[in-house]
Amino acid sequence: MADRVVLAYSGGLDTSVGIGWLRDATGKEVVALAVDVGQGGEDLDAIRQRALDCGAVESIVVDAKDEYADEYIVPALKANALYQKRYPLVSALSRPLIAKHLALTAKQLGADSVAHGCTGKGNDQVRFEAAVAAIAPDLRSVAPVRDLALTRDKAIAYAEQHALPIQQSQRSPYSIDQNVWGRAVETGFLEDPWNAPTEDLYAYTQDPAVQRDADEVTITFERGVPVALDGQRFSVLRIVQELNAVAGKHGVGRIDVVEDRLVGIKSREVYEAPAAIALITAHEELERLTLERDVNRYKRGVESEWADLVYDGLWFGGLKRSLDAFVDHTQQHVSGDVRLQLLGGRATVTGRRSEQSLYDFDLATYDTGDTFDQSLSKGFIELWSLPSKISARRDAAN
Repeated sequence: MADRVVLAYSGGLDTSVGIGWLRDATGKEVVALAVDVGQGGEDLDAIRQRALDCGAVESIVVDAKDEYADEYIVPALKANALYQKRYPLVSALSRPLIAKHLALTAKQLGADSVAHGCTGKGNDQVRFEAAVAAIAPDLRSVAPVRDLALTRDKAIAYAEQHALPIQQSQRSPYSIDQNVWGRAVETGFLEDPWNAPTEDLYAYTQDPAVQRDADEVTITFERGVPVALDGQRFSVLRIVQELNAVAGKHGVGRIDVVEDRLVGIKSREVYEAPAAIALITAHEELERLTLERDVNRYKRGVESEWADLVYDGLWFGGLKRSLDAFVDHTQQHVSGDVRLQLLGGRATVTGRRSEQSLYDFDLATYDTGDTFDQSLSKGFIELWSLPSKISARRDAAN
C-alpha cells in the first residue's frame, strides 16, 4: 500500500523518534526494518519490539551477516579495498546491503517510500539513496533528520512527550557505526585533528603497546576467498569473526585518518578493523606470489577506483560491476596459504605458499646450479635503455 514508508531502523534515539515523526509529517504508516550486519550490541528482538512500541505498524528483522560476508566483504577483499589507501570501507560496504533490503521490503509491501536516519552532512545519505535508486527507481527516499529538521534536542523532547521506551543515558561523546568488518568513530574531541585518540574510544582492539606474546595464524585462500584458518575450514563470516578476536587482541587495524567525504568536506575518523587489515595484508601477499607483474600492477589502480566507487555510494553502478568482472578474473589463481604474525598492532607476513605460485626457486637462487642465464641480461639492458639513450643524445644536442 502506498500509504506506508519503510524505515531503516537501528533502535537508537533518532530512528525510534523518527517512526512517529515520519507518521506525523507524512501521514503514512511506518514499517521498521532492522538489518543485522554483525554490529553486535543490543538483541535484535528487543530492537524489533521497541520499534513496535514506538508506533511502527510492523517491525522486520533480517539476519544478513552471512550475506554481508559472502557478497560484500568478499568482493572488497578481492579488491584489497582501502579508500585513500587507509580505510577498509567499514560503513560504505554495509549501506548498499541495507538499502537493498529496504527497497525490496518496500516493493513487497507496496510502499512508495523508504526512509533512513542520516544527516545532510555525511556520506551515508548518498549511499542509501543511490542504492535505492538503482534497485527501485520509483521509490521516494525521506530522511527525517535531514529533510524534516529532526534535531537531537527535538528528538529527546518528542520521546519524553510521547513516553517512548527509549533509555536515555549520558550521550556518548562519539558517533559510532560498526559491523563485523570494523568500527568507525567520529565527532567529539576527535573533530580537532590535533587531538590524539584516547584508549577509551576503542572497542574492537586492545592497546598494542601492552606486552604480549605474538600469535601466529595461517589463512587459506581459494580463488581469492578466505576458506580456512590454521587448516580448519570456516565460513567467511566465521573467519572474519575469529580474526577480529585474535588480531584485535594485538591492536591490529587501528586507523586514524583525515579523509575526504563525498559531500566535499574533510572529516577526521578513527577506525578499528582488525580482521579487515589482517585479511587484506594476507591477500595482497598471496597475489604477489601468484599474479603476473603487469596484472598486479594494473590491478592496484583498479583497486583504488573500486574503493572510490563504493565509498561514493555506487555499489550498483555499471562501472563498479565491470570492475568486479576484472577483479574476479584476476583471482582464478589466487589460492594458497599465508602465515601472519600478530603483535604490537601489526599483521606481518612471515610465510606464503601456493600451488599456483609464479616463484621459481631455480631462477631466484644465487647458488650454483641456478637456471637463470645471466648472459642475457646485458642485451636486455641495452634494449631497455635504448629510448632513454636516444632522447638523452637529442637533449644534449639542443
